[in-house]
Amino acid sequence: MRAQVLERQGPAEERPLRLRELPTPEPRPGQVLIRISACGVCHTDLHIVEGDLPLRKKPIIPGHEIVGRVTALGPDVTGLSVGERVGAAWLHWTCGECRFCRRGQENLCENARFTGWDVDGGFAEYTVAVADFVHPIPAGFPDERAAPLLCAGIVGYRALVLAIRGKEPGRLGLYGFGASAHIAIQVARHLGWEVYVFTRSPQNKALARELGAVWVGEAPERPPEPLDAAVIYAPAGWIVPEALKSLDKGGRLSLAGIHMTPIPELPYALLYHEREVVSVANATREDAQELLRYAAEIPIETEVETFPLEAANDALMKLKQRKVRGAAVLVV
Repeated sequence: MRAQVLERQGPAEERPLRLRELPTPEPRPGQVLIRISACGVCHTDLHIVEGDLPLRKKPIIPGHEIVGRVTALGPDVTGLSVGERVGAAWLHWTCGECRFCRRGQENLCENARFTGWDVDGGFAEYTVAVADFVHPIPAGFPDERAAPLLCAGIVGYRALVLAIRGKEPGRLGLYGFGASAHIAIQVARHLGWEVYVFTRSPQNKALARELGAVWVGEAPERPPEPLDAAVIYAPAGWIVPEALKSLDKGGRLSLAGIHMTPIPELPYALLYHEREVVSVANATREDAQELLRYAAEIPIETEVETFPLEAANDALMKLKQRKVRGAAVLVV
């Protein structure tokens, strides 16, 4: 099979991925083999490629927004069939036994393994996935438009839920308007929230307006009314105090990234009046199921820019330059 392999971390400008011919993997007990048709390109992939996150497997095939068809079942697999369209996401496997798994927080599993980081991912023609951690894809989504739902969608949804949990619909701020936020805005509006978008990109400002944002500006600007909740999707720590300045009393700010640049020192006044800041770590299978239900119900429309597998380095570079409208997707 053909695969884009990372052997040494480096800047996207150096085109660190190498297209290789590798043996097609075989599913082990409890696993399925997936023939990949599309794989999203996520900021986490960029963090792994460039070294913001340490390598856990070397070499590694990145990619964790995988859509394809089951082509083989390993021993002991039930509930899936050959030919079924499925998605594989960031969460590859959890132990089910640690203190976090036992209390329903498998996203914090002490022994978790992650697709494209601990195990080979989706920048390839085939991958293996744990059968209990793949997700049927709702009908009506072409493969390339379904791919961003598998991480940008799922993790972005968890970040949204943590920000608005327990609150009546009000004013929501989204900082950064890429793959995750352009999905989250559709869920938020479906739930009755007014959405205020903060982004520097002219094309993403236009997309935010098209998707129903009531106000669009940039992070240093203040919205016309204070926000009841906010999510930072951009991996930029300097935005945290700016978002807190726009947050109303009792508001909650969630930080969606797996990596973020340093957060500046905060005056206590920005946190006073019971404002909250919460980080988001990974996601659960329940998050995935809820997001995919919303995707079919609303229905969510993903904006994608496609690249062939051979152009994975180009996709990463364009993502780094914030020149992708919506989500970048490799079509295999």
